[in-house]
Amino acid sequence: MKLRDKVAIITGGSRGIGKAIAKAFLQNGARVTICARSLIEIDNTVQDLRSKGEIFGIVIDVSREEDVQNLVEQTLSRYEGLDILVNAAGVQGPIGPLIEVDIQEWIKNIHINLIGTVLCCKHLLPIMINKKRGKIINFSGGGATLPRPNFSAYACSKTAIVRFTEILALEVKGYGIDVNAIAPGAVNTRMLNEIINAGDKAGEQELLEAIERSKKGGTLPELAAELAVFLASEDSNGLTGRLISTVWDDWRNFEKDNIRKIIDSSIYTLRRIDGRNFMEQKP
Repeated sequence: MKLRDKVAIITGGSRGIGKAIAKAFLQNGARVTICARSLIEIDNTVQDLRSKGEIFGIVIDVSREEDVQNLVEQTLSRYEGLDILVNAAGVQGPIGPLIEVDIQEWIKNIHINLIGTVLCCKHLLPIMINKKRGKIINFSGGGATLPRPNFSAYACSKTAIVRFTEILALEVKGYGIDVNAIAPGAVNTRMLNEIINAGDKAGEQELLEAIERSKKGGTLPELAAELAVFLASEDSNGLTGRLISTVWDDWRNFEKDNIRKIIDSSIYTLRRIDGRNFMEQKP
């Protein structure tokens, strides 16, 4: 068991990728707190996963600082420790051209996706710094590395999360804390249904791809969960400040020597391809 006796908080842990990660963590020996905004979904997930290990659920809004503080306090009270943070909570909307969307919904997206991630890191870091170890796993998403018309709030929030991951990794480098982001791929979650329901507002190509994916199935959430276990375990020690794709990156074969080479390069990061960076990548 790669996470035996580790304590993990998983935001957005009541469904989709977050739930898959909670299950994988429990199967690897971790004690888990999940949080989300729906009490019914939390209760259902806790019941579903209780047989796998020790799990606790709490209703919070990650964009509210007092809720995040309560999450940390309750987890410490229950488990007397904290080793891993997975920031999987997120929303996708509003969908549509900027000129047409509700700007308050746009701002809400940033508050949940970006500010929620920042707040959770802010309030867990003192614990990890004190212990001189910890693992933080954030989530990228569609539009983080390439422009995604009609999904400007989601894409901007996810791009910001990737850069935040890189910066935070450098800030806590001396404390034994690794901070990475996962690009989960096109997973069939409620976000897929949101694209289909948005119709023409999503754009023709996005809509066609969503419909096709709903028929054939997308990337399995279990793949992101498997990568999360790796990033939360000691197997990934020293790998930090990176954006790792569940689908396209050969992370299963990362070894200590590979990790050192990765950290000494610009691979798996957001970089402008200028002359200097291009030359760095040439053999």
